[in-house]
Amino acid sequence: MTTIFLNQTMPKYIKTACTRDCPNTCSLIAKVEDDRVVSLTGDPDSPTNAGRVCRKCPGFVKRAYDANRVLWPLIRVNGRLTRASWEDALELVASKISLHAKSDPKSILYYQGFGSRTALKLVNRRFFNLLGPTTITKGTICGGAGQGAQDLDYGTRISHDIRDHNNSRLMILWGRNPAVSSLNLMPVIKNLRSKNIPVVLIDPIRTQSSSLCSWRLAPKPGTDAFLALALARIIFEAGREDNDFLLKSTENLGAYKEIVFSETLEQRATACDIPASQIERLALLIMENKPVSFVLGWGLHRWVNSHITLRSIDALGAVAGSIGRPGGGVSQGFEEYQPYDWSIWGDEMNPNRRKLFMPLLGSELKKADPPILLAFITAGNPVAMLPDSNEVKSALERVPFKVYGGHFLDDTGLLADVFFPATTFLEEDDIVASYGHSYICPINRAIEPLGESKSDFDLFMSLGAKLNLKDYVKPREEWLKIIMAPTLKMGLTIETIREGGAYQPDIPHVPYQDGLFPTPNGKFRLLDFYAPPAKNDGDRRFALMSTAPKQWLCSEIRPQEHPQILPITINDSVAYELGIADGETVLVHNSLGQLKAQAKLDSNLRADLVVIPRGGWDFLGCNVNVLTRALLTTVGQGTAYYESRVDVSKITI
Repeated sequence: MTTIFLNQTMPKYIKTACTRDCPNTCSLIAKVEDDRVVSLTGDPDSPTNAGRVCRKCPGFVKRAYDANRVLWPLIRVNGRLTRASWEDALELVASKISLHAKSDPKSILYYQGFGSRTALKLVNRRFFNLLGPTTITKGTICGGAGQGAQDLDYGTRISHDIRDHNNSRLMILWGRNPAVSSLNLMPVIKNLRSKNIPVVLIDPIRTQSSSLCSWRLAPKPGTDAFLALALARIIFEAGREDNDFLLKSTENLGAYKEIVFSETLEQRATACDIPASQIERLALLIMENKPVSFVLGWGLHRWVNSHITLRSIDALGAVAGSIGRPGGGVSQGFEEYQPYDWSIWGDEMNPNRRKLFMPLLGSELKKADPPILLAFITAGNPVAMLPDSNEVKSALERVPFKVYGGHFLDDTGLLADVFFPATTFLEEDDIVASYGHSYICPINRAIEPLGESKSDFDLFMSLGAKLNLKDYVKPREEWLKIIMAPTLKMGLTIETIREGGAYQPDIPHVPYQDGLFPTPNGKFRLLDFYAPPAKNDGDRRFALMSTAPKQWLCSEIRPQEHPQILPITINDSVAYELGIADGETVLVHNSLGQLKAQAKLDSNLRADLVVIPRGGWDFLGCNVNVLTRALLTTVGQGTAYYESRVDVSKITI
């Protein structure tokens, strides 16, 4: 006898991709049963992650269905956020926008974060351009310095395809932590190690990737340029530089060599606090194991003069014969907006508009004249993620009207006057490119939007209709074809991307093989100016490094999974000197603020450094950015998070 289950439905498998602020941009498969996502796994057909996912991936499903997620609009009434209809919320926001756009568009600020990175997000900025010269942000809290520095050298930086690193004879992970932030590199590293090819880690912190590597060097924080210049000097002195490339394909060789030889090996070794013998050992590895792939991390550009570091490593790659060679390269990231038509932003409508520095948002808001009267924030949690968060919070509190699109009442959401419930990527149709590889991925809707949540696209189309922006309001698929036009002209179709994704047609796996660069004279530009590391926060004892934790991404953590107290990793000998025991609660403090943390002792950590994970929420007492200084990088308008120092004190009752 056969039993028939009348209400049972077959599961559906939907191809999608992660849209979060991560270089992996993993291709995923959502398993859907009874209109509910029951699992999220890696797509085995993906050429980038090949079925692998990080430990954060299952959490995206939990996040979508979390009981604390806000699924309906909220309006502040008598000081309290109260549930409202979409119609009322849209009417209120549209009326406020219309009022300020007519009186002075500069009084409207749009802050677009990096928490969700997809093609359709480009139309958000266009909305505010259509209102007139509204205020937006400039700069970045992520990779601006790295992009800007490498563009100075290459003209336009292009990294090697991840698969090409398999051709390396030596990989140097410089400030990169693949075990946490570069899942797609892990098989490459394991492959190289299985063939006894050395993988060297350069990082002041003994990260989770240390065990993957054959050797680690731990320079003093912020002194990597000294190490790169010392290595170049040894190669030059041995006569083992790539003279053919340097003479034919570079400019500034004379000025660069003057910088290289301006200090002795011993002076540079002292400056970066690495024994000269170890630097010589690494130089020998570079000379004897070509091609060398230099794979750079994002922590390298969190210093004021980080462009000197990036450019010193780029130049070392040129000296070592890595540029334009299979298995070589100095690779960090890709231009994720490459597949899109950026003109969709509409910036040409308002060429002289006001722009506030994102890394300095707190002070920029307070000195803005005319003042910001309406702030509209999407895809970001600036109170938690921007430096000097106490200043950011107090500045936003002064703004009379704040609109926030998000999932939770996080640090920034709690300040909102109107809260719009945003969808997760599981509830959206879109396309996403990556800053970690050149594969374009589909975002195919797995489930209908939960509750009353809407995507940013639907939110701005609704506001556009309210404000009668007729040329702006278009169907989703029409906007996607407009945005993706440069890629579609090369032969790709939206349908091909929807089926699982495709590589960008114009990105080579091994860039610059012809020795030509998109610079004015077609040559690679060697470093021709040197500036020492910037002086940081007074006489505080410890350099503070706020790093990405393995457990969560940026500030995207569910409230119930939030740690009660953040850990602080400190050298065990230093801790004993301060009378601090493992697991003890300590006070971390500087001139900006203070934070309680739980001591985690580590004999492998440098004595001049402490480490605290970033992304914790402020109102739960776990925001490391109450301690970070708001500083701009010299190149790229990035955020110099690591130019901060702290003291650590034992708490006595």
